[in-house]
Amino acid sequence: MLGFLTTLTTGVHFLALLYIGLGGFLAWYWPKSIFIHIFFALWGVAVNVLPLSCPLTELEDYLRGLRGMGPLPGGFNEYYIYDTLFPREVLPVVGVGALALVVFSYVGAYVRWRARDASRSSDASTMAG
Repeated sequence: MLGFLTTLTTGVHFLALLYIGLGGFLAWYWPKSIFIHIFFALWGVAVNVLPLSCPLTELEDYLRGLRGMGPLPGGFNEYYIYDTLFPREVLPVVGVGALALVVFSYVGAYVRWRARDASRSSDASTMAG
């Protein structure tokens, strides 16, 4: 059971990272979801820039400890991502790319929101007139 919980925590952690990178695109269809994404995006930046620990990494380390294993060597990103999903040398490029992706998703969400709002305004004025 502990092995399953550890694996589940790792999976949720990967999903959280995907949401941080791509979740802004959900706001294209569900505009209010942007507020949840802003929290996740700011948290993702804070955990990587400030001396804060990620609660998902803490949980995984705790579960690993219950299984007699040590904490993740170097943390989640160090263990699962760097030099596994992409080389450490391209980390600055990946960071800039991730930031650009989030900004693009927010700009797109704003444009779609404005278009939807304008469409509703024109529909309302057409019905009134």
